[in-house]
Amino acid sequence: MNVATDYYELLGVPSDASLDDIKRAFRQRARELHPDANPDDAEAEARFKEVALAYETLSDPERRRRYDQFGPEGNGGGGGDPFGFTGGGLGDIFEAFFSGGGGGGFGGGGGRRSSGPPAGPDLEAVVDLDFERAVFGAQEEVTVRTAAACETCEATGAAPGTSAETCQHCHGAGQVRQVHKSIIGQMVTAGPCPACGGLGQVIASPCPDCQGEGRTITDKTYTVDIPAGVDTGSTLRLSGFGAAGQRGGPRGDLYVQVRVRPHPRFSRDGFDLHHELHLAATQAALGVHLPFETLDGTEDLVVPRGTQSGKVFRLRGRGVPHVRGRGRGDVLVHAVVDTPQDLDPESEDLLRQLAARRGEDVAPADRGLMSRIRSAFS
Repeated sequence: MNVATDYYELLGVPSDASLDDIKRAFRQRARELHPDANPDDAEAEARFKEVALAYETLSDPERRRRYDQFGPEGNGGGGGDPFGFTGGGLGDIFEAFFSGGGGGGFGGGGGRRSSGPPAGPDLEAVVDLDFERAVFGAQEEVTVRTAAACETCEATGAAPGTSAETCQHCHGAGQVRQVHKSIIGQMVTAGPCPACGGLGQVIASPCPDCQGEGRTITDKTYTVDIPAGVDTGSTLRLSGFGAAGQRGGPRGDLYVQVRVRPHPRFSRDGFDLHHELHLAATQAALGVHLPFETLDGTEDLVVPRGTQSGKVFRLRGRGVPHVRGRGRGDVLVHAVVDTPQDLDPESEDLLRQLAARRGEDVAPADRGLMSRIRSAFS
């Protein structure tokens, strides 16, 4: 059998493929090769016609039997108009495949949408948190300007004592369908009804307070539960706290962006907290017990003898709680040993004695300006 006219190969299925397999294969190939997806591509258009003819043949049991026995010359459609289909034309195929069921058709056509007013838009708000409230969680109030259901008309959009009427143009569907003829046959497209704006209803007497919208603009304040462990960049979603939809449509969502103020002592890295602990040289050399303030209270921090700059002390479980899980991060204390400056003469002498005792070379003593001048002329 010629490869160019092997219908099974065109669809990418074996010769014993079931009808469901053939339908799935055709759906995929048709989407790939459809002229709307490949404008000005003559080769794709030709392949699309071949795939359509292959499906029309193999989806009909009798034509498939003749094709399997005699090849494309005996299927009743070879040699003629490839769109002389017995099932009503290629438009019927696409109406069955791509209209309804929520799938959008080609050429801008969509499936029949669910009836009813559309949902309102989502809203965004920003909440600024102190560092510790972000670590341990809190409740914060946020105020947003939003659309709320009109109380006068109870969100119907119609003036009190009246009601909305079914749109006569679309008969309440909210959509109108149009049939177009193209190179590939009939194409059915659907779009919002121009008479009712896609709502399926028209209002003869609009509500005086909302002008038929069914909603009014107002400020709303919500209390938001901030989970422990959030950080700058975290987003909290409050489902159903967005703006009300037109004429009783469902509310959108509210997205709260979190910003955390910096802490004077700690910096955050994930769920760990970092702090630089400055130590005197004597403390680092001899060791020391220090009270260390964590976010949970005072800890006894033991600095051992001979501590060097850069040493890290880890306080486990004193960091930030995990937002979606158990446990907490750690506090990491970074030792920074400070070198003494502006020594008084007695302290300098003690350090020189220590250096001499340890056999360490140090700079000569600075005996003052007059001493340096006399040394220069001696």
